[in-house]
Amino acid sequence: MTKIALVTDSTAYIPKNLMEQYNIQVVPNIVIWGGKSYRDGVDMQPSEFFERLKVDAEHPTTSVASLGDMQAVYAKALEGKEGVVGVHVSGKLSNTYKVAQEAANMVNGSAIRVVDSQVTSMALGFVVLAAARAAAEGKALAEVAQVAQNAVPRVGVVLTVETLKYLQRGGRIGAAQAFVGGLLDMKPVLEVRDGAVHPLERVRSKKKAAARLVDLVTTRLTGKSNLRVAAIHASAESEAREMLEAVKASLGGAVVEALVTDVSPTVAVHTGPGTIGLAYSEGI
Repeated sequence: MTKIALVTDSTAYIPKNLMEQYNIQVVPNIVIWGGKSYRDGVDMQPSEFFERLKVDAEHPTTSVASLGDMQAVYAKALEGKEGVVGVHVSGKLSNTYKVAQEAANMVNGSAIRVVDSQVTSMALGFVVLAAARAAAEGKALAEVAQVAQNAVPRVGVVLTVETLKYLQRGGRIGAAQAFVGGLLDMKPVLEVRDGAVHPLERVRSKKKAAARLVDLVTTRLTGKSNLRVAAIHASAESEAREMLEAVKASLGGAVVEALVTDVSPTVAVHTGPGTIGLAYSEGI
């Protein structure tokens, strides 16, 4: 049995088999829709979310898990363990990290370390999994937390969205605001860097945007080792799988893990349906 437990939030959307393998505890963020609150990944799954989004005129909003709920997850994770490492979505994109710090101090500040991943989706997931592997090897609290911290600059995520209106509406658009108001058929290529969404370029058509994402990731990772890549999507699985296969074909045996995963509902509220992206890590 490992001495250190791992906690993350639902924006990571780590595949279920890996969550179970490492016994990672998840704090579900909240989708608010039609006056009701839904726990991300518990009360509402991606498939349900996108089906409803097609027909519901009201646009959902999101909220961080309550301090009480966050505290409960951390307290449960600490039971029978020497410590807990929490790794969460970028503090610039969500207050989740701040609430997690408060909850950790309320539970047992000396036995819990909380890390800001500065990213989201499976880029966050790869940081969590790096820490989980360290915990599984029997490393102590400080060591596991340091593995997570060291992994942060070794992960990244690039993406394209059908429209910027969701990012703009949710206040997560950041520097990508510069792309608003361009030609309607142009697709933005974005990345999460230094904790926020940044624009990279615009291309004509989603197919070209997907090809550009593949090119960006393969260029960044060529010559590096121990690569992990995840294609993420918001109700666009076939496009995601095509990108992943293209990356694997380019990088070959250097890829030790390749995944396809959904964009969580609390992220999809801000990116919109049709979003596709590539999250990656190297050397961890």
